[in-house]
Amino acid sequence: MFSYYFLLGVRSLRRNPALTALMVLTLAIGVAASVATLTILHVMSSNPIPHKSERLFVPRIDNGPLENFNPQDEDHGDPQSTYIDATNFLKSGQGERRTVLYGVSAPLEPERKDLAVMSVKGMALTRDFFAMMDVPFRYGQPWSEADDKAGADVVVLSQALAEKLFGAVDPVGKRIRLMDAQFQVVGVLKPWVPVPKFYKLIGGGGSGAFGVEDEMMLPFATAIRHESNPEGTLSCRGRAEPGWQGFLDSECTWLQFFFETKTGAGRAGLQDYLDNYAADQRKLGRLKRKQPNQLFDVMQWLEFRKVVANDSRLSAWLAFGFLLLCLVNTIGLLLAKFSVRASEVGIRRALGASRKEIFRQFLTETAVIGLAGGMLGLGLAFGALALIGMQSKQLQIVAHMDWQMLGLTFLMSLGAAMLAGLLPTWRACQVTPAIQLKSQ
Repeated sequence: MFSYYFLLGVRSLRRNPALTALMVLTLAIGVAASVATLTILHVMSSNPIPHKSERLFVPRIDNGPLENFNPQDEDHGDPQSTYIDATNFLKSGQGERRTVLYGVSAPLEPERKDLAVMSVKGMALTRDFFAMMDVPFRYGQPWSEADDKAGADVVVLSQALAEKLFGAVDPVGKRIRLMDAQFQVVGVLKPWVPVPKFYKLIGGGGSGAFGVEDEMMLPFATAIRHESNPEGTLSCRGRAEPGWQGFLDSECTWLQFFFETKTGAGRAGLQDYLDNYAADQRKLGRLKRKQPNQLFDVMQWLEFRKVVANDSRLSAWLAFGFLLLCLVNTIGLLLAKFSVRASEVGIRRALGASRKEIFRQFLTETAVIGLAGGMLGLGLAFGALALIGMQSKQLQIVAHMDWQMLGLTFLMSLGAAMLAGLLPTWRACQVTPAIQLKSQ
């Protein structure tokens, strides 16, 4: 019976093409607007590393001065770490893995004569980063622990930069001139841009929640040895001695740090370590504010950094408000469509059709309209996302549809059409057969 009603619904689309087209278009526009906005919000708020998000932690301690300090303020401390704290964390042995990182940029002198000197941006980090973040390699592997300790001149390139410099070949073992030194290529990454880019939410140089892919990665100790200034946010509290070593010994915060524990239950032990560490540092005259020490897992870190701003959520609500307005218009159009078929309903009722059967028939017809609106709405949503993605590289990262949103588009259009069709269908079922037969 459903297939029969479905065929009737398809045929009904051709009875009044103008009215049908208007309903489908109205529904499609509402679905496209809401789905496009919801898709961007879905991508922005997604878990970038779901199998590890509860085992990766960002520590936060307040190293600010007592001057102008108000304990009643909600926000205390900087979300980044000092060099002193970061190096102590690295040596602590806490967790299964540890890494420190910061953004760097440097001039690169290609061997190819057809390429000019270029500025490349990336990160200085420790070897554990690659295993912690599940970074995929196309060629080679991470540098060794010995390279980490010695600050060796080694580098991992992005696939895009490697192909630009060497072509579509394995460049492992080759050398590039970076920071006025010869660096050996030890690995090439596959295209890798977690969304959101949770490990590099602060600062510039391609950082930010939806920043572009890093072009190169080199050992943290190497960047420190070459005195590579941070490419990103730097916050200095208190007086710093002149020179690079004075900067490292200062209370300036400019580094990101991550711990990885074996299980989520390891958080308690890591918190105890952080509290004990802060207490020891206070004995040395640091961390005078004595504020609570914090640990953020990945999703808490994204929330703390407000990756999904309130205006993004507001945009989603406004889009759904527009969909509701489209549903109201669709209800009016369906009432007009079904009202002209009162005589048909009267004859069917006189021939023995029940109100339940009439209800099923008309509701199936609205579902057909919903499917048509969904298909058109899906095309409009893809077009809207493509236009949004053309505005910038960051928007291009978030403006794409996945299978979840693809399925939601059809469910939303079908549900919206059937919801809009409830009142018109109920009105159609109230037709009195006798009155309709007399009017014929």
